[in-house]
Amino acid sequence: MYYVYILQSIREKNLYIGFTKDLRKRLVNHNKGLTQSTKSRLPLRLIYYEGCINEKDARVREIFLKSGRGHEVLYKQLNSTLFDH
Repeated sequence: MYYVYILQSIREKNLYIGFTKDLRKRLVNHNKGLTQSTKSRLPLRLIYYEGCINEKDARVREIFLKSGRGHEVLYKQLNSTLFDH
């Protein structure tokens, strides 16, 4: 199983979208500052994830969510989560 996930910086409120095979390990690495792209945004919280059977589907979904249309969908879908904190 592969996971597409969205993290939100608690401090800056911006989002990070990624995918992984081991979600728990990836989250730990992000919050320990071991991931270059999120190192300066700590602390992070997981706000969304979804599972895909294969890697290709997860990559395609990640790319979509990073697109302009993907962001529109995310902001509609996660409106309460994004703006309640």
